[in-house]
Amino acid sequence: MAPLTSVDTATKETRWYPQHPPASTSTSPAAVMKDSLERRIRGMHALWLEALATMGAEHVNHFERSGVLPIAFTVNHQVRLEDSSLFLLSGEVPIWFSGGWAERTGIAIDDIGKETTVAEMELQRIGDYDAFCDYAREVYARTETWLAELEPDKLLEPQFGGTFPDFVKNAYIHRVVRDETILLVDAIECWIFQHGIRHLGELEHARALVGLGGLTS
Repeated sequence: MAPLTSVDTATKETRWYPQHPPASTSTSPAAVMKDSLERRIRGMHALWLEALATMGAEHVNHFERSGVLPIAFTVNHQVRLEDSSLFLLSGEVPIWFSGGWAERTGIAIDDIGKETTVAEMELQRIGDYDAFCDYAREVYARTETWLAELEPDKLLEPQFGGTFPDFVKNAYIHRVVRDETILLVDAIECWIFQHGIRHLGELEHARALVGLGGLTS
């Protein structure tokens, strides 16, 4: 039986607080590290679940003015990047492609938005917002299930054969790793947790522009 995820347990009825799995009985540094990552990612996902559930299409597709990205950019970018990151880390095909979500969500610009311009991404819109929320829940649940099943010692394994890929040389992870060696724990921390938290701040500011409140005190 798959473990419960924040998608199952962080709901309006629980005030968006996720249920965490029991603490590991192992006191190895890797096990402690994995437990911390799991709890932080579940908490981060719970905030995204609350944010998504307390917005509507009129909020995410609101266009403030030229040069200001709509919320549609932020939510698409965060979830798609997490989906793609899990592909890099586990080899699993991104849910976006395997589930045909481009068509199901009616996304205006089928792009993560990492290498595009502000002028291009300010045109981003989500046609079926409820479908997009379904997609996000699938991505979050898969990430948490994969991490729950991960052997703790794998967190210390170098990625990309110990090399540092060119495509991340301008990314935050370059400021974190030692000797340009990306360990699995670095990739999870930077590409899933830190990236999700960073864009939550962006989202909370954007929510204020459309008359919505923040998420935490």
